[in-house]
Amino acid sequence: MKMIETVRAKYRNNQRILAPLLGFPAVKGAGTSIKLAQQNASEHMKVMRRIVEKWHPDVIFTLMDLSVEASALGRETIFPPNEAATVVNFDYNKERDLSLLKSVDILEDGRLRSYVETHKRMKHEFPGNILRGAYVTGPYTLAGLIMGAENAAMETMMNPEDFHELCTVCTEKILDYTRAIIEAGAHIVAVLEPSAMMLGPEQFREFSMDYTREIVDVCHKQDVAMVYHICGNTEHLLESFNDSGADALSLDSDVDFLQAAKIIREDIILIGNVCPTGAIMTGNPESIRKEVRILLDEMKDIPNYILSTGCDLPAEVPEENVTAFMETGRK
Repeated sequence: MKMIETVRAKYRNNQRILAPLLGFPAVKGAGTSIKLAQQNASEHMKVMRRIVEKWHPDVIFTLMDLSVEASALGRETIFPPNEAATVVNFDYNKERDLSLLKSVDILEDGRLRSYVETHKRMKHEFPGNILRGAYVTGPYTLAGLIMGAENAAMETMMNPEDFHELCTVCTEKILDYTRAIIEAGAHIVAVLEPSAMMLGPEQFREFSMDYTREIVDVCHKQDVAMVYHICGNTEHLLESFNDSGADALSLDSDVDFLQAAKIIREDIILIGNVCPTGAIMTGNPESIRKEVRILLDEMKDIPNYILSTGCDLPAEVPEENVTAFMETGRK
């Protein structure tokens, strides 16, 4: 069954699919650290089990990690014990670096393989009614992680031919990773393109969407759903999303979802968009219950909608607030 059909079937039964982008809030309760979980499949599975046992989501994603492919391509990455890994030092020179990037087999990278192994274990351990989601970095964002986001934005205008060459290499590497996690058992692939928020509609189509369609094709050939996830205010890109081929859009709390529903095609799912750093992080259970009720009431006439957070939840989010989010969504 296609993802949109699953969402509509739930809606007809007066229910919503619950798919909060969580992981980090469960790390402490799982008795591990973010660094260990992002590098070790056994530690990662402790977090995934904690999520399933405590909250029983309809969709479970592995820990969001924007550094996986960039690190596998040799970019300098730091690994704080209790924060997500971060790519640093964006020194890029085409003559020096491009041929090396082309030659790297990222599937031989130990940390990337730990994510693939985590998906294999989730497929083996978790009930079939829980959809398993994976993250890959978007082509434009990966290019930005290699050369720096500001440099990437400048290259789209000042040196587009060379930048297209880098985006092509990035897409090839992302496709290798995508095929591996689909083979490992992922039902959903979410393409993380946070840097694309800075692009105008035409640039977005040229430097993100045209490349991401290759990921869409790989997913759809394997009956896997593709989700576009972009942080920040993306209202200027809503019209473009209709031509992306994506099954769903995971958009941030800066986007007015009711207005977005008027623009986005009815066969594309909207996922979101409780603020990840708002009441769910700083408030109490009652404040997040109120926020979720308001959002669900606003979206009550929109069948192509999944209740989620606008982005991944920080580790500081109290578990009791996640519980309040889930309980309110269930009701």
